[in-house]
Amino acid sequence: MPQGGFYAKVRRGLPGLIARWQDIGRDSPDRLALILAETARVAKLGQPEATPDAATLTAWADPEAPDEVPLWAGRTALFLLVQMPARPLPVDDDEACAWAYCWLRNRDPDSFEAARDALPEHLRQPLDAALKAAWTDRQGLRLV
Repeated sequence: MPQGGFYAKVRRGLPGLIARWQDIGRDSPDRLALILAETARVAKLGQPEATPDAATLTAWADPEAPDEVPLWAGRTALFLLVQMPARPLPVDDDEACAWAYCWLRNRDPDSFEAARDALPEHLRQPLDAALKAAWTDRQGLRLV
């Protein structure tokens, strides 16, 4: 039986986030992997040890292997997706949780309201519940 905790949903949703980047990116998987890694480095969203290849990017988009997706890849895919004119949306609750988690990790807002208000308008309603769960999870981790 799959875990129901918030972070478990994030892990299950990360492959969908990567898949969305691949679908909308409309370039070769090798080129998309290069863009993902270089953007992560330049935007300071993570430091990939190496630039992934097409097979790795494809594996990360596989929902059967959610633990393989490095956080920098999810954070960077979200960073790129929210800037796209196609206005992509998450397709399910797990993916929405991954989007919300990465949003908070990318932004580090001072309040839930600041995090919500910084979202592009088209994402506010679709990410509302997931962003609340991400904020609650984040606040809980600060107590440790």
